[in-house]
Amino acid sequence: MKKTSLLFVWILCLTLAVSALAEQNKSNKDVHWVGTWACAPMAAFVPPPRPPAPAAPAANPANTPPARPLPPPPPNFTDATLRQIVHVSIGGQQVRVRFTNAFGTLPLVITSAHIALPAKDGAIDPATDKALTFNGQNSATIPAGALMLSDPIAFNLAPLSELAVTIHLDQAPDGITTHPDSQATSYVQPGDSVSAASFTSAQHVDHWYFLNGVDVMAGKSVAAVVTFGDSITDGAMSGMNTNTRWPDDLARRLQASKKTKDVAVLNEGISGNRILHDRSGPNALARLDRDVLSQDGVRWLIVLEGINDIGGRKFAAMRHEQVPTAQDLIGGYRQIIARAHAHNIRVYGATILPYMGAFYSTPEGEADRQTVNQWIRTSGEFDGVIDLDAATRDAKDPSRMAVAVDSGDHLHPKDAGYQTMANTINLALFKK
Repeated sequence: MKKTSLLFVWILCLTLAVSALAEQNKSNKDVHWVGTWACAPMAAFVPPPRPPAPAAPAANPANTPPARPLPPPPPNFTDATLRQIVHVSIGGQQVRVRFTNAFGTLPLVITSAHIALPAKDGAIDPATDKALTFNGQNSATIPAGALMLSDPIAFNLAPLSELAVTIHLDQAPDGITTHPDSQATSYVQPGDSVSAASFTSAQHVDHWYFLNGVDVMAGKSVAAVVTFGDSITDGAMSGMNTNTRWPDDLARRLQASKKTKDVAVLNEGISGNRILHDRSGPNALARLDRDVLSQDGVRWLIVLEGINDIGGRKFAAMRHEQVPTAQDLIGGYRQIIARAHAHNIRVYGATILPYMGAFYSTPEGEADRQTVNQWIRTSGEFDGVIDLDAATRDAKDPSRMAVAVDSGDHLHPKDAGYQTMANTINLALFKK
């Protein structure tokens, strides 16, 4: 072959290679990872600090917080298989799973991990079962305090569907990472059963462990909204295994509209959480980077938090805490707004729900709630306002939750109340 012919072939091959690489880069620019499900990690078996008993006999029980049951000890994870079911918002054809050892003091070793479509009572459809890998390996060692992404895997995940994530552990690390108020049942069975179609001797636990999120590959127009809050966002008092938290209801509304079906919902609520003080999990300002800013594909943030700061004033002296003022809470909101805006995230402020009649309600706290809500509505510092207070209050006594919304504790809505909250949200807030 002549040199000119060889040169021509070489140039043609180089051109084709460059063209293929350009096409691949173009394709990569058209898609990105977006979270479709998430939960906020906490340390297991570390109940909130209790205030000391009053010096004098409790003549007025209303001045002491109600007794909270100690959390149950974690399951025995020595040579155990853990299967967990999560409810996603948007779908995709390529999936990766995030595992966390945020509160471990030693490495967490996952010897194997699988995903599948679930059936009933912890069973899976074995035809959909697929093994996850980590950097091409079947096992993963997650350092203390770290999280780890699985390798991407082809998987047909439909919107608003459930996904079973099953892992095997030889043993758990010191310091177990969990999300206690899952409102979903997980299953722990002795031995290595990651591919078992059903569990025959599983312990049922209503928590998530070591699981932090599920991402899907999606087009550039697809994005996520993070719902950031406390037990009301976490779904306290909602039905077990029914996915009737208000973020779930919002996800269903978004999927029902052609204009918003590409909006994912990530629930980053922690029951008992506060903006300015640690109690259940790190305070909101401390966990903002982890639970909001570092999530994949986030474009919007809804902030519904502050009632535990307001209610906590009743026991602040017993806990040796400084009583937060309404202005302190407003300062906390401003910090969240500024930090989210730095990441090009639009921030929507949700007014705090009525709470008079709840165990920690006080007239002073109610005055603070009204002050904070007035600022949320009128300051113009949020990119939008979601008036959940107006949607859930009693028309005759606006300091209390309406009976049709109230779960009975005068603090948390029931399922119908969570639906009311979701229905209040204007979907136009999620325009592209």
